[in-house]
Amino acid sequence: MFAETERATILLVDDVPDNLSLLSSILREDYRIQLATSGAKALELVAASSPDLILLDVMMPEMDGYEVCKRLKANPDTCDIPVLFVTARNQIEDEELGLTLGAMDYIHKPISPPIIKARVRNHIALKLQTDALKRLSFMDELTQIANRRRFDDMLNNELRRAARQQHELSLLMLDVDYFKLFNDHYGHGLGDQCLTRVAQAIQAEISRPMDLIARYGGEEFVVLLPETGLEGARKVAESLRETVAAMRISHAHSLAAEHITISIGVACNTQSETNSAAELLKLADQALYLAKQSGRNQVKSWHHKKFTPRNV
Repeated sequence: MFAETERATILLVDDVPDNLSLLSSILREDYRIQLATSGAKALELVAASSPDLILLDVMMPEMDGYEVCKRLKANPDTCDIPVLFVTARNQIEDEELGLTLGAMDYIHKPISPPIIKARVRNHIALKLQTDALKRLSFMDELTQIANRRRFDDMLNNELRRAARQQHELSLLMLDVDYFKLFNDHYGHGLGDQCLTRVAQAIQAEISRPMDLIARYGGEEFVVLLPETGLEGARKVAESLRETVAAMRISHAHSLAAEHITISIGVACNTQSETNSAAELLKLADQALYLAKQSGRNQVKSWHHKKFTPRNV
């Protein structure tokens, strides 16, 4: 995904260096260019950098363009990247197969530089619009952070990545303490302001690009911490709890403090026997419940195998 002020990245895939050189000379003035001379190298580059558009030859040894496209579209992490076939195969059946596999366009060789430029420009513009709509659909309207839909997608993606790479993945589930009493006393307008301030304060503390904070529902938030173990996640959680308490948002009817506080449940995929999203959410929810039952304004985690609570 890229901003309008940035140049889009285009991956050119062809086993003939002269073809790559020609395409690159046509497009490099307007776009960042990546090159791959095989299907396997193309998949490797896509996994590492996620280009904005792929121009893909069909006839390549070992793995042809159709197979590359099929694998890209079967992978949830790469299925939304537009693919344009650029090939000498010009039979109707070939074009139909390419489009059926999920390609956005099918361009015949020999190529025409003006046509290549125009088609690439149109597809990049369409991707910009699609990305903008996607960002809006993934944002919580009130707090301007990620919404539950975005979190669900990210959680599943990160669980798959953690399983592949044998990484730890931690989840924080946060709840604003006695928020219903805050709303009843101060009104829903100030309640909305409170949630927004809490969300933005937590967002400011989450510094790594890979981390995600999202509004899970009502006064509940979640924080996803890839490549983070339980101990590290508990330290992050305690820092977030202190950050919100330090804001000193008055809450005259809280039973935990004279100001807004949060309770946090911490869970890690190493505690899970199934490595599923449902199991990780359940562990975090159990830990959050324990934090509330223990008086709120605190952090708790849940030791899955012994089912015994652990304090920070």
